[in-house]
Amino acid sequence: MHPLTGLIKNDMRESLGVTEPGAIALGVSRARSLTSGDIVSVTLEINSGIYKNAFTCGIPGTEETGNLFAAALGAAAGDWTRGLASLEGIDDGDIEAARKLIAAGKVEIRLHEISSVLYIRAVVKAERGLAEVTIEGAHDHIARVMLNGKIIAEDQACGNRPEETAPGEAVPADITRFTLGDFWGYAEEVPGPEIDFIQKAYDLQLGLMEEGAGSGRTRICKTLIADNGGVLLSKDELKSAHAMTSAAIEARVLGLGRPAMSITGSGNHGIICTIPLYACGQVQGIPRERLLRATALSYLVTMYIKEYSGKLSAFCGCAIAAGTGVSVGRLFLKGGSPRQAERVIANMASSLTGVICTGGNPACVLKAALAIDIGYKAVRLALDDVSIDGKHGICGKTAEETMRYMGRIASPGMVQTEKEIVDIFRDKEVSFRGGV
Repeated sequence: MHPLTGLIKNDMRESLGVTEPGAIALGVSRARSLTSGDIVSVTLEINSGIYKNAFTCGIPGTEETGNLFAAALGAAAGDWTRGLASLEGIDDGDIEAARKLIAAGKVEIRLHEISSVLYIRAVVKAERGLAEVTIEGAHDHIARVMLNGKIIAEDQACGNRPEETAPGEAVPADITRFTLGDFWGYAEEVPGPEIDFIQKAYDLQLGLMEEGAGSGRTRICKTLIADNGGVLLSKDELKSAHAMTSAAIEARVLGLGRPAMSITGSGNHGIICTIPLYACGQVQGIPRERLLRATALSYLVTMYIKEYSGKLSAFCGCAIAAGTGVSVGRLFLKGGSPRQAERVIANMASSLTGVICTGGNPACVLKAALAIDIGYKAVRLALDDVSIDGKHGICGKTAEETMRYMGRIASPGMVQTEKEIVDIFRDKEVSFRGGV
């Protein structure tokens, strides 16, 4: 198995709802599983990225939103053994139990620090037992489990992956040892059967898309579908990409009941990395294997940028990182070259970098649409060998340097922006008291 195959396999996760509420529910439900009797208190301490991303994000299986409800529902009914799908199968009784915990003042949210480093500490105190679970680094990586003040487990990975890495197959920890040329060569040359597992991403994303298109709760995607002649897929590649991507993302941020396949810890990243390629493939009649190769390339570019920006930061990784990844993937489908891929990255870096993240909510649909629009222009220019020169702005001499600079704008560059966004959200907790 090629090491890049291992990297992709290791990164892909099946996730129900936006990843941050899922991670919160995972941590709290793990802690709750170690206690018994009535719950006395649930305390959730989270970094700014988790706080922001889950702030008004839809909770799967409910019409509720936010950090507080995700924690309460994780305590009331979450099943941590399902990883980021820990809220799968909840019912009205579970929702009511969560509401009662909140109404009784038993759930508290605390901000840990302004940081792009993912951090969740869930403490559940019950009649019998005091449990503490810490998640760090990745949404489904339980770094430490404590019961009654004693560590009982460390370094537990409990995510749902489409295909586990086989024993003895080493997965390199550092994607930055590779180059864009490595990614492109891999996409061209990797044996087709080795990347068949990526098909699972399309199975999930397209199911979520159908859920969004058919739901009475979605609104933005309905307008974009109408603009595409009332269908998800037409002969217009760009409008189809808009319609299909918006349906999947809107379904996800509202908490509708189908999972997505995430990449770099985000279902929205996973959706943007795939569905516009699917639209291109369907309209252009591109073979399935070529589509999967382009998707692998899309994933790898996205993962590379995110390695520098951090998993959770003040810039919109969905638009900037995944938008760049999918644009390089689309260039691949259009018969472009590695040199033209460098041009795509320069064009994306020069236009999109700086779009802010305001959490998982319907605004994500608009940012995805922006990334798709600019991405189409970036590819069109690159195919004519036109791009922003490396001497300008945050472009570098190489694609790798440009992607590093993109990441630096997020972390450490936008730490103060992150603080201001969080402060705005805290103001809103007061002004929308009872409504956020």
